[in-house]
Amino acid sequence: MKDIMAGVDLHSNNLMLALVDRNGQRLFHKKLACELPRVEQALLPYRSRIDTIAVESTFNWYWLVDGLQELGYRTVLANPAAVQQYEGIKHTDDKHDAFWLAEMLRLNILPTGYIYERTQRPVRDLLRRRLGLVRKRTAVILSLKSLHARMHGSALALGEIKRMEVNEVWRLFHHPADQLLAREELRVIRELDASIERLEEYVLQRARKLPEYQRLLSIPGIGTILGMTIALETGEISRFPTAGDFASYCRTVRSERTSNSKRKGENNTKCGNRYLGWAFVEAANFAQRYNAQARSFYERKKARTNQMVATKALACKLAKAAWHVMASRVDYDGQRVFGGPPKPAPAESSLAKDQAPGVRKASFLPGTKVERGKEKEAGEKLASPVEEASTLDQAALGLRSRRALSSAGKKQHKKPVARGNPKGKAPMRHE
Repeated sequence: MKDIMAGVDLHSNNLMLALVDRNGQRLFHKKLACELPRVEQALLPYRSRIDTIAVESTFNWYWLVDGLQELGYRTVLANPAAVQQYEGIKHTDDKHDAFWLAEMLRLNILPTGYIYERTQRPVRDLLRRRLGLVRKRTAVILSLKSLHARMHGSALALGEIKRMEVNEVWRLFHHPADQLLAREELRVIRELDASIERLEEYVLQRARKLPEYQRLLSIPGIGTILGMTIALETGEISRFPTAGDFASYCRTVRSERTSNSKRKGENNTKCGNRYLGWAFVEAANFAQRYNAQARSFYERKKARTNQMVATKALACKLAKAAWHVMASRVDYDGQRVFGGPPKPAPAESSLAKDQAPGVRKASFLPGTKVERGKEKEAGEKLASPVEEASTLDQAALGLRSRRALSSAGKKQHKKPVARGNPKGKAPMRHE
């Protein structure tokens, strides 16, 4: 019978293992080195009774989770950002933290994280390291441009740096120290260029096999690098029930706390995937430059708010579009995302063209007076009994209206009669 829950408080050089049963009784705890054989030996006496092991999601959880899964243990990843801290204890340490993870697991209230597929995880991490190399290359380029600006008072164009050879850059400076620094910085830039290109080629070979990658390229603003980043960082799209959940994971939605329509602060703004957040903001910047629909949406938002909010709103739009593309396995449809021009009205039929505006047509059984009236000479208009009665009513109404207006005009032009002299005679003068 599997009735034991285990919690692991993981650190960089050691871990704390704690076991509890279904009744909450503490059975075992021990501090161990970060070595899988020692963890296996500590769990061996309880192997047949252990149901699930909860491992704290730290930066170094790969080796432990993968090792426990290979040994046949059911393992979950505890999300430390969502774990509710226990109260009522004055003193806490690693032992209490490990037991608390096991206790939440026993009560089925432990917030868990996503365990990325093991074979694709190194490829995703390789793409993350590529981003780190790009940032280092940018820092070295800025250092070289800063050196040139200090010594010459003018900016060194990026295109010139890309075209320049390592053995030629020293000619831009006079002092030997500056020449040496410029030569070594340009050499570092060229080495980083080659390293980044090799990493991109390796990741691209794996990303092309993903069905989501090709569909993501149909979204405006998303190219090769951003497509690989989104496809690999997302993992299984089925773990996001709605497009809003995915947009929240991409850090493209608001993180605020309100009460009574008043802002009371912000929630965890760093909750989500920062690499996806970067990717969709970059995609929004490219989309609003090169896509008419995205530019129109961006300009409307910018007019009401500001540039930063407009960029984030466009990034949210693209994130939701990416969710639909990956979840439904369809190509991008700009009309569904941003809306489009109204559909043209259907062409008028020949019957509608022949019909005079404002006149309703009625059909009657053959043999009636109206039907026989069709034999009259061409050009004579024949109205139905309903239309004829309606026309007579309108004429009578118009006649009554004209009579009312005529009588009102006569009353207005009638001379006033002096009060006390109804016959209109001139009043007598008394001397």
